[in-house]
Amino acid sequence: MKKLNIFLDSSALIAGVISETGAAHALLQLGETEDILLTISELVFNETTRSVARKSPDNLEDVQKEIKKAKIKIFKNPSYEEILANLYLINDPDDVPVLLAAIKAKVDYLATHDKKHFLNDSKIEKRAGIKIGTPRDVLNWIRENLNTD
Repeated sequence: MKKLNIFLDSSALIAGVISETGAAHALLQLGETEDILLTISELVFNETTRSVARKSPDNLEDVQKEIKKAKIKIFKNPSYEEILANLYLINDPDDVPVLLAAIKAKVDYLATHDKKHFLNDSKIEKRAGIKIGTPRDVLNWIRENLNTD
């Protein structure tokens, strides 16, 4: 069976690193046991590092450790030209590189806590061709997929 590949945006990665409970952390644990593949982009890595350094500096070292431990693949950022050509995908132009990296990485699901830009617009999934939801949604989807195989 092909391993499910989950893309974490910075909100999901930060939640997984900072909290030892919750769905985002459970996704990191599934990556660690190699039950699923986890992917982020260079941009997500940089955003996460900056945000954790600013908001929770005590956890900054944990970001690197968790990425390594969970065997997270860091996918190359899309080019500027690719971003410009795909501005129609999502209302916030700052999120286009994240969504585009997830599409290009051919992931099964994008995990995010970003309600404003990702979760409250159901048309994004259709335009992008990938599932988008909270880490809890992703865990539920993984359970459903494991039960059907």
